[in-house]
Amino acid sequence: MADTMNGLKRTAYCGELTTAQIGQELVLAGWAAKQRNLGNLIFIDLRDRTGIAQLAFDDSSDRAAFEKAASVRSEYVLMAKGLLRRRESVNRDIPTGEVELYVSELKILAVSETPPFDIKDGIKTNEELRLRYRYLDLRRPELQSAILMRHRIVKLVRDYFDQNHFVEIETPILIKSTPEGARDYLVPSRVHPGKFYALPQSPQLYKQLSMLAGFDRYLQIARCFRDEDLRADRQPEFTQIDLEMSFVDEIDVQTVNEGLMKRIFREILGRDLELPLRRLPWREAMERFGSDKPDTRFGLELVNLTDLLKNTEFAVFKGAIEAGGSVRAINVKGAAGTLSRKEIDKLADVAKLFKAKGLAFTRVTADAHSSSFEKFLTPDEVSAVHERMELETGDVLLVVADPRDSVVFAALGALRLNLAKRLALIPEGSYDLLWVSDFPLFDYDPDEGRYFAMHHPFTSPNLDDLDKMESDPGHCRARAYDLVLNGTELGGGSIRISDPSVQSRMFAALGMSPEEAQEKFGFLLNAFKYGVPPHGGMAYGLDRLVMLMAKVDSIRDVIAFPKVKDASCLMTEAPTPASEKQLEELSLAVKAQEETVEE
Repeated sequence: MADTMNGLKRTAYCGELTTAQIGQELVLAGWAAKQRNLGNLIFIDLRDRTGIAQLAFDDSSDRAAFEKAASVRSEYVLMAKGLLRRRESVNRDIPTGEVELYVSELKILAVSETPPFDIKDGIKTNEELRLRYRYLDLRRPELQSAILMRHRIVKLVRDYFDQNHFVEIETPILIKSTPEGARDYLVPSRVHPGKFYALPQSPQLYKQLSMLAGFDRYLQIARCFRDEDLRADRQPEFTQIDLEMSFVDEIDVQTVNEGLMKRIFREILGRDLELPLRRLPWREAMERFGSDKPDTRFGLELVNLTDLLKNTEFAVFKGAIEAGGSVRAINVKGAAGTLSRKEIDKLADVAKLFKAKGLAFTRVTADAHSSSFEKFLTPDEVSAVHERMELETGDVLLVVADPRDSVVFAALGALRLNLAKRLALIPEGSYDLLWVSDFPLFDYDPDEGRYFAMHHPFTSPNLDDLDKMESDPGHCRARAYDLVLNGTELGGGSIRISDPSVQSRMFAALGMSPEEAQEKFGFLLNAFKYGVPPHGGMAYGLDRLVMLMAKVDSIRDVIAFPKVKDASCLMTEAPTPASEKQLEELSLAVKAQEETVEE
């Protein structure tokens, strides 16, 4: 039978012990990370969320305490009372390595079975097993460190925005289903049979309504839900740092968020950001880096060769240019010794993943000059390409041509990132933060033959492009901006539409009839009749921010209880079937799925 605390109270945390406390009687509590029995000496490493402390026992210890210590195994829950003393053998690997607790009283509060994996950092255990036993995985210092960093960031966010006159407002979790890009999670209503709530993809409409209500600065640490395919940096439920401001323009919103980033970087990472941050127009980002979330910590910038090759007879390039596309390239300086023909073929496979039909190349070494395309060009064309690309001995030129610029950008953008990692071009420990602005307002889907809102249908068009909403939507710019950190979108926002007539034009441009707009967004349109202040805002992915600052590869490592790729929880086995009684109460029936038999 386990001991009870019996009035014993913790007086200190394991990882916070210092030499200044030597001679004090302390009580520690935590889990046994390791026990070492040397016969007449026993040492136990006691672990809590702050770190490790050594417990010491010897022949002169209380007999009951010594015998209990001898029985301790990994992950037993302990409480120990004793005198803090200086260690004879200092452990420089841990912050508390100069001291130890000489135990006079030991309580075993709970015993533990042998864990399915070691509770320590650097383990090779597969993620699936760790997620099945997530409560054990979370005892590991590196995961606890990430969760504690998340806590500190959230506190900083709340303190910063409070000091800047923001009001934290909770918005509903059960809301009306509205189209915002991803699929909604639907929740059936028991008291309204056949009707459904949706879980919010974001608090977008409610925070805009908060502006109409007169709360000119809104903040929420908001839970959001999207029924979409998952990647390393996405989850079906996630947390946003969500804000909205009235009587502002883009610079106002960006400035207050730059202040937040400066504080977070200083207090979490000990780095001082230079403000204001760089601002990169969307078109320039695509032209130079092939991405609207560019990693600018290294070169390998894209170069447009289209004008040099406009009269070429080479069919691949000619066809792309005549169809309205482009020919672009990157020069991988000094990489000829690393990028063999075999390696270039692997890069071609990367380009094809992004719908490029192939990858042209020129490779120049001291001994040879090989190219997959130059023999099809005129000498003047070759010379012009070499000059613009600043091609020298040792360089490798990579070229993509396609009738769609989007394919060229995506393929070369992906190659940039691939090569940067392969060639170690990214400075260790570097952080690069910038704004990308002037996004297109619309994104055209050729499969559906219509335009969609690139961000959401409440994003304001650039005031200079209002006339293009109907006449030339593909070239209509948005008053939208993204904050990008090391090639990852950290957050995004925009100035919102505050003119009801412009909002109606936006819905019409998206193929939405007035009746459909009223059905889906009638509550917002009705609110717009009563005085709308100019307003704009932003939302950060909190999980993504912590992931980047903690330097971990997966967003799951900064979320206490994450889901896996199929949106299930390995620990609880959610989702699970509902009972017949539950379905009946909700007026629902489950349609049986036909099982596919593999032959």
